[in-house]
Amino acid sequence: MSVEGKQRVITTHKLLEMKVKGEKIAMLTAYDYTFAGIVDEAGIDIILVGDSAANVMAGHETTLPITIDQMIYHAQSVMRAVKNPLVVCDMPFGTYQGNPKEAVRSAIRIMKESEVDAVKLEGGSEIMESVERILSTGIPVMGHLGLTPQSIHKFGTYAVRAKEEAEANKLIEDALALERAGCFAIVLEKIPAALAKRVSEALKIPTIGIGAGPHCDGQVLVMHDMLGLNNSFSPRFLRRYANLHEESLNAIRNYVADVKSCDFPNEKEAY
Repeated sequence: MSVEGKQRVITTHKLLEMKVKGEKIAMLTAYDYTFAGIVDEAGIDIILVGDSAANVMAGHETTLPITIDQMIYHAQSVMRAVKNPLVVCDMPFGTYQGNPKEAVRSAIRIMKESEVDAVKLEGGSEIMESVERILSTGIPVMGHLGLTPQSIHKFGTYAVRAKEEAEANKLIEDALALERAGCFAIVLEKIPAALAKRVSEALKIPTIGIGAGPHCDGQVLVMHDMLGLNNSFSPRFLRRYANLHEESLNAIRNYVADVKSCDFPNEKEAY
């Protein structure tokens, strides 16, 4: 449910219409009430409550440690703020791989307790049964192919995926299979732009790129990265739209200095 309990402007059907019209889709992560409200007001189409919260909110090296309880907490916080965008929640590592029944239970729990609009799963043929089972319950699913961070220990690197023909062909096959299963969109992460173009043209459903070039139907970034809150992460695909790390640092330093010098609070700031 949104803040006002009304149907939001962006739905899965609206996203399909946007692809047909050639209108690009803007997607961004959010993890809390305050920033979700700002992202909504800015006109974003999709908010992703990403398992990247494990990195930017909790300081973990990978996305693997975050739990379903923690994801639901972040999703609930976001949902209290949104009015317009579609909200998608990542299913965390261990809640859907290898056990389709557990996948359904986890997806239902996320939907019931957080009231988000959809869930996102990483992988293709390896998780297809889980995807199909979740879709069979009426829960919308967003796919995720290419670099799948939950499989980082399998890959051993965050390098670009699907550069070789065999992996590229499998990615295309997986994307088509996810579409046939009923997914409403697919994230393509860190793959060659030419491959992302092929996939986007082959699918009727939208593709959302991150490090996948300009030919996807939409783009997604991690909010903390694009706002410059996290200045230790500088991949080639990232464009910083602000430097909030520096601005925040300066503001807090000024506050500390004003407290130490007895400049804050002054007479006008006291009762």
